[in-house]
Amino acid sequence: MADGEAAYREFKALVEAADRKFARARDLPLYGSGGGDHHSRKAFKAYTRLWRLQQERRRDLVAAGLRRWEIGEVASRIGQLYYARYLRTAEPRSLVGAYVFYEAIYSRGYFAAPAPGHASGSGSAAGGGGGKHQGLLIRYKELRFIARFLVVAMLMRRAEAVDHLAGRLRSLVHESKSAYPKTNFKEWKQVLQELERFLKADGAYKGSRSLRYDNLFDSYTSNLASIARFHSKRVLKLKEAVLTSYRRNEVKFTELTLDTFRMLQCLEWEPTGSYQIAVKELTENGTMSDQSGPSGLIDIHLSTEISDGNLPSNPQKAIIYHPTVSHLIAVLATICEELSQDSILLIYISASGFPDQNAFQKYASSSSSSARSASAFSTDKPNSHTGSNSHLWLGPRGNGGPNNLYPEDLIPFTRYPLFLVIDSENSHAFKAIHNAEKGEPAALLLSPRISSAMPGAESVCNGGQFTYFLTAPMQAFCQLAGITSDIDVDTYANAENILLSALEQYEETLCTSVGLNIVWGQILPDPFLRRLILRFIFCRAVLFYFHPEEHGEHLPTCLPSLPESVSPNAKAIRTPILLLAENLVVSNRFHFGNRTM
Repeated sequence: MADGEAAYREFKALVEAADRKFARARDLPLYGSGGGDHHSRKAFKAYTRLWRLQQERRRDLVAAGLRRWEIGEVASRIGQLYYARYLRTAEPRSLVGAYVFYEAIYSRGYFAAPAPGHASGSGSAAGGGGGKHQGLLIRYKELRFIARFLVVAMLMRRAEAVDHLAGRLRSLVHESKSAYPKTNFKEWKQVLQELERFLKADGAYKGSRSLRYDNLFDSYTSNLASIARFHSKRVLKLKEAVLTSYRRNEVKFTELTLDTFRMLQCLEWEPTGSYQIAVKELTENGTMSDQSGPSGLIDIHLSTEISDGNLPSNPQKAIIYHPTVSHLIAVLATICEELSQDSILLIYISASGFPDQNAFQKYASSSSSSARSASAFSTDKPNSHTGSNSHLWLGPRGNGGPNNLYPEDLIPFTRYPLFLVIDSENSHAFKAIHNAEKGEPAALLLSPRISSAMPGAESVCNGGQFTYFLTAPMQAFCQLAGITSDIDVDTYANAENILLSALEQYEETLCTSVGLNIVWGQILPDPFLRRLILRFIFCRAVLFYFHPEEHGEHLPTCLPSLPESVSPNAKAIRTPILLLAENLVVSNRFHFGNRTM
């Protein structure tokens, strides 16, 4: 017994030391080279030592009072470290590491709390109010754990696991309200509401392909020679991206908004078959059932065994949740300082241009009442904008300059190559960046000023419409045309094939166009950026034929301008959209008559 108590004291001391290292690693930003990897490695090392101790002295530790939730807490911290490393490095194997640990914790019920009034193990907390209080603490640990597991499962696209975990979270919140009637679980009721909205929007079309870049579907061998001609000149690669969104009532779960969730996946490679098999084997091995007590069967080094040598590295992404303007600028400055000479930085911002819904409604009604004769996609000169339409709003309700992000705030970063994507009703203000760059000409993709959905509804119900087209064009087309989620599977699959053929044709047309601006030419060899450009062409053409109006309020903008050969009026662009609409029996909702640019 003395040996067991000594082992338990050592275990607790190692836990305290590991937790301190974990806190330091957690508090560091997930971007830049500010020591995050160093502190993360130290935390991993501390938990490795802790894990080995519980493996080697498990029986003694249990006899001395080690409780299941304590080993679950250790495993959960390891999972969190893996997930943080995934966010920092974009390594898919780190995401898998988090998933395997979380799944093992869940399958063994490490956080299964005892009934109120019962002790969860030996020690002074046993019995009476102490046992009930500890049970409540363990219940909170379980709720937080399942929320973290859900995020990882959603990023892994494990639909069955997501459905199961969502059901478990719902039942656990209801059980908690009954078991602890004096405790307010209002925060967790809100989490459930956010989850329901998120899953409804994300799972609108169940048969859809992954949002990640899949060589099987997104790379067209027939166009490789056309793309290769750009390699004789300067070529920029996407190695860094900053993703952020800030909208009132936007669809989100925890600190992951639907828009950034979609864009994050859109900038990653889809793992190959051999990689997926390795993941499956490790997942199965990591969840071996062992209900006899705390188990050491999970391999802390499992993620180092998984790699996908067939694919390049994913671009690193800084995902900034609801930043202030000053915070966003600080992040951009840090990343730009470390940008390599052959790199381009993608900045994605999804935000409202107004502090509240009333201001937006006033703007939408005034904009829709005044038709504009100028085309939104033929302008190649910056426009000057003043007043309330000249910025994005990064902040809660209220008015105040510190919450306004102006085009001028981003111009200093054009000393470096930038690929800027803005999804906002005030996106047009950022045309001012074009021809005002400080060294490198920027590539801009700007959303329509007026959404084709109900005013203000796109960010509330389904995320940004422009973002939807860039990340999941087939789903966005169906949503725009009013096609419900119960569409026939074969019809949907056939529509996806039509879209793939269309994008292949768009790529060929674009890459062989005369007069293509060098800004686009130097980034077309990058597969992620090329795919975004092709989907922009598709989005612009679809919205062009969806609206009978001649002005460009409903159309996205790109600067510099793309060649006329990929304009909506071009036959090569128009014909596939007509075919797609006919296949889905929605051609009556489009205006394929005498539309001109």
